[in-house]
Amino acid sequence: MKIDVSREIIFKTARSGGKGGQNVNKVETMVEGYFQIADSQLFSAEQKSIIQKKLANKINAEGFLQVRSQVHRSQLSNKEEVIKKMHALLAQSLKKEKKRIATKPSKAAKEKRIDSKKKQAQTKDARKKIRRIDY
Repeated sequence: MKIDVSREIIFKTARSGGKGGQNVNKVETMVEGYFQIADSQLFSAEQKSIIQKKLANKINAEGFLQVRSQVHRSQLSNKEEVIKKMHALLAQSLKKEKKRIATKPSKAAKEKRIDSKKKQAQTKDARKKIRRIDY
Protein backbone atom coordinates (compact mmCIF):
# COMPACT_ATOMS: atom_id res chain seq x y z
CA MET A 1 0.00 0.00 0.00
CA LYS A 2 1.90 3.03 -1.30
CA ILE A 3 0.13 6.36 -0.84
CA ASP A 4 1.77 9.53 -2.15
CA VAL A 5 1.24 12.24 0.47
CA SER A 6 3.60 14.76 -1.15
CA ARG A 7 0.63 16.68 -2.65
CA GLU A 8 -0.82 17.31 0.81
CA ILE A 9 2.43 18.34 2.53
CA ILE A 10 2.95 22.03 3.26
CA PHE A 11 6.61 22.97 2.92
CA LYS A 12 8.42 25.77 4.75
CA THR A 13 12.07 26.68 4.39
CA ALA A 14 14.56 28.26 6.76
CA ARG A 15 18.28 28.77 7.06
CA SER A 16 20.14 25.66 8.07
CA GLY A 17 22.56 25.65 10.94
CA GLY A 18 26.02 24.17 10.91
CA LYS A 19 28.87 24.24 8.41
CA GLY A 20 28.62 25.76 4.97
CA GLY A 21 30.64 28.96 5.04
CA GLN A 22 29.14 32.14 3.63
CA ASN A 23 26.45 30.19 1.78
CA VAL A 24 24.77 29.09 5.04
CA ASN A 25 23.96 32.68 6.00
CA LYS A 26 21.98 33.53 2.86
CA VAL A 27 20.40 30.35 1.48
CA GLU A 28 17.35 28.69 3.02
CA THR A 29 18.19 25.01 2.63
CA MET A 30 16.43 23.52 5.66
CA VAL A 31 12.98 22.21 4.77
CA GLU A 32 10.11 21.53 7.18
CA GLY A 33 7.12 19.51 6.02
CA TYR A 34 3.69 19.76 7.65
CA PHE A 35 0.98 17.18 6.97
CA GLN A 36 -2.55 17.77 8.28
CA ILE A 37 -3.76 14.26 9.12
CA ALA A 38 -7.37 15.19 9.99
CA ASP A 39 -7.97 17.00 6.65
CA SER A 40 -6.31 14.36 4.45
CA GLN A 41 -8.39 12.65 1.77
CA LEU A 42 -5.86 9.84 1.36
CA PHE A 43 -6.70 7.96 4.57
CA SER A 44 -9.89 6.55 6.07
CA ALA A 45 -11.14 7.72 9.47
CA GLU A 46 -9.85 4.51 11.07
CA GLN A 47 -6.38 4.97 9.52
CA LYS A 48 -6.30 8.61 10.66
CA SER A 49 -7.03 7.63 14.25
CA ILE A 50 -4.30 4.95 14.15
CA ILE A 51 -1.78 7.46 12.74
CA GLN A 52 -2.70 10.11 15.33
CA LYS A 53 -2.35 7.59 18.16
CA LYS A 54 0.98 6.11 17.04
CA LEU A 55 2.62 9.39 15.97
CA ALA A 56 1.27 11.55 18.81
CA ASN A 57 4.75 12.74 19.81
CA LYS A 58 5.44 14.04 16.29
CA ILE A 59 2.11 15.86 15.90
CA ASN A 60 2.00 19.49 17.05
CA ALA A 61 -0.87 21.32 18.79
CA GLU A 62 -2.49 22.32 15.47
CA GLY A 63 -2.69 18.67 14.38
CA PHE A 64 0.15 18.74 11.86
CA LEU A 65 2.63 15.89 11.51
CA GLN A 66 5.92 17.76 11.43
CA VAL A 67 9.13 16.53 9.76
CA ARG A 68 12.29 18.51 9.02
CA SER A 69 15.50 17.89 7.11
CA GLN A 70 18.71 19.85 6.90
CA VAL A 71 21.19 17.09 6.07
CA HIS A 72 21.75 18.11 2.46
CA ARG A 73 23.16 21.36 1.11
CA SER A 74 20.36 21.90 -1.41
CA GLN A 75 16.74 22.73 -0.70
CA LEU A 76 15.48 20.24 -3.30
CA SER A 77 17.40 17.34 -1.72
CA ASN A 78 16.07 18.26 1.73
CA LYS A 79 12.54 18.45 0.31
CA GLU A 80 12.89 14.94 -1.09
CA GLU A 81 14.27 13.79 2.27
CA VAL A 82 11.21 15.24 4.07
CA ILE A 83 8.87 13.40 1.69
CA LYS A 84 10.82 10.17 2.20
CA LYS A 85 10.72 10.53 6.01
CA MET A 86 6.99 11.34 5.94
CA HIS A 87 6.22 8.25 3.82
CA ALA A 88 8.32 6.06 6.12
CA LEU A 89 6.60 7.39 9.26
CA LEU A 90 3.11 6.91 7.85
CA ALA A 91 3.88 3.43 6.48
CA GLN A 92 5.39 2.37 9.82
CA SER A 93 2.40 3.66 11.78
CA LEU A 94 -0.09 1.79 9.57
CA LYS A 95 1.83 -1.49 9.70
CA LYS A 96 -0.08 -4.18 11.60
CA GLU A 97 1.68 -5.39 14.73
CA LYS A 98 2.03 -9.11 15.24
CA LYS A 99 0.21 -10.44 18.26
CA ARG A 100 2.59 -11.83 20.86
CA ILE A 101 2.24 -15.50 21.61
CA ALA A 102 2.90 -16.23 25.28
CA THR A 103 5.45 -18.99 25.83
CA LYS A 104 6.92 -20.67 28.89
CA PRO A 105 10.66 -20.99 29.44
CA SER A 106 12.07 -24.42 28.55
CA LYS A 107 13.45 -26.82 31.13
CA ALA A 108 17.01 -26.15 29.92
CA ALA A 109 16.48 -22.37 30.23
CA LYS A 110 15.22 -22.79 33.80
CA GLU A 111 18.23 -24.94 34.73
CA LYS A 112 20.63 -22.47 33.11
CA ARG A 113 19.05 -19.63 35.12
CA ILE A 114 19.35 -21.57 38.39
CA ASP A 115 22.98 -22.49 37.60
CA SER A 116 23.89 -18.86 36.91
CA LYS A 117 22.23 -17.81 40.18
CA LYS A 118 24.22 -20.46 42.09
CA LYS A 119 27.46 -19.37 40.41
CA GLN A 120 26.75 -15.73 41.30
CA ALA A 121 26.01 -16.73 44.91
CA GLN A 122 29.33 -18.62 45.10
CA THR A 123 31.19 -15.61 43.69
CA LYS A 124 29.63 -13.31 46.29
CA ASP A 125 30.25 -15.85 49.05
CA ALA A 126 33.93 -15.99 48.08
CA ARG A 127 34.20 -12.21 48.57
CA LYS A 128 33.20 -12.40 52.25
CA LYS A 129 35.81 -12.01 54.96
CA ILE A 130 36.85 -15.23 56.61
CA ARG A 131 36.02 -15.19 60.32
CA ARG A 132 38.36 -17.14 62.51
CA ILE A 133 36.75 -19.12 65.27
CA ASP A 134 38.99 -20.42 68.08
CA TYR A 135 37.81 -23.33 70.19
